[in-house]
Amino acid sequence: MGDEVEFNPYYGVFPYTDFIKSEGIPIHEAYAVDCHTVQLEPWERMGGNGAYVHLAGRSDYLSSYVVEIPPGGQLNPEQHMHDELIHVVSGRGATVIETPEGKKYSFEWGPTAIFGIPMNAKHQIFNGSGTEPARLAAVTDLPIIFNVFRNPNFIFDNPVQFPERSDVSRYFDGEGEFREVKPGRHQWETNFVPELVNFELPPWAARGAAGNNIQFLLADSSMHCPISEFQKAHRHNAGAHIFCVTGEGYSLLWREGENPVDTVRVDWKPGSLYAPPDGPTYHQHFNVADGPSRYLVFGFGGARYPVLESKMVGYENMDKSTKEGGHQIEYTDEDPRVLDLYEQELSKRGLNSKMREFVEARS
Repeated sequence: MGDEVEFNPYYGVFPYTDFIKSEGIPIHEAYAVDCHTVQLEPWERMGGNGAYVHLAGRSDYLSSYVVEIPPGGQLNPEQHMHDELIHVVSGRGATVIETPEGKKYSFEWGPTAIFGIPMNAKHQIFNGSGTEPARLAAVTDLPIIFNVFRNPNFIFDNPVQFPERSDVSRYFDGEGEFREVKPGRHQWETNFVPELVNFELPPWAARGAAGNNIQFLLADSSMHCPISEFQKAHRHNAGAHIFCVTGEGYSLLWREGENPVDTVRVDWKPGSLYAPPDGPTYHQHFNVADGPSRYLVFGFGGARYPVLESKMVGYENMDKSTKEGGHQIEYTDEDPRVLDLYEQELSKRGLNSKMREFVEARS
């Protein structure tokens, strides 16, 4: 006999995989996708058109999907026993969420908005335009939940409610609370952020030139949701789904001992979504636009609720030098080919880099 493995119902069963295959929509497997153009097909359960997106670095805990709501349309009402964070890729619309007490909250969203669905809250999403479609991208922890409980009724038709996750009504209006922790871990607690472009980010000097960051806590979920502006190379385990919100550029991905400029490169612009694979993989982001670039991350295990001890180790080491046992490569330890490539890319666009002066001043 060869190495062929026949299906055995008693070995290697992943209920989540079986479930999404039964949904009848595309399942895209890739390093990166463009959420504006990724192919979608009619989605009976959700309504609208959709596709699952399984990125190379999605991890065992998370998956993502893109859904498009036609002009004047809406998605089907739903509730679910898993966390879900949503980023508005294009279009305008509204979301209605019903609390366990039966009170309904509605908020209107547009491009770059993000919001969280409180655990198992009934909700429905509407397109606010009669002429243009709306595209939303979501990241959920459905894979781990489905593989554990294996029962669709438990996940999608469960009466258990979590009032503590939706008990601050003004969080549905886009208001929130700043929770001071320390740079890179400061939090903004809310359910809805109307737009990310002008949201004020606290400085995070340890992360690099013009480094800024805030960790959003949406709907009291256990998911990771920071938005950042920074450039230093760093590493972490798989699962960070990265959206480009503003700017244009590229990211380099490499493992220890590999040539950082000759391994994997992901070019991005608003609407791009990718996830560095496990390894852990070093990655570094480079803005080549004539203006700031912001990128949003949806991941598993947030700053408030890390869930896993390994996630907490990551939080404590994410801006500490690798020479000190951390996960960040300082500018002075950076492979010189990285900066050379960046300067070449800027030169193609008629832009000048200030990074060499910045790096040498800290040598």
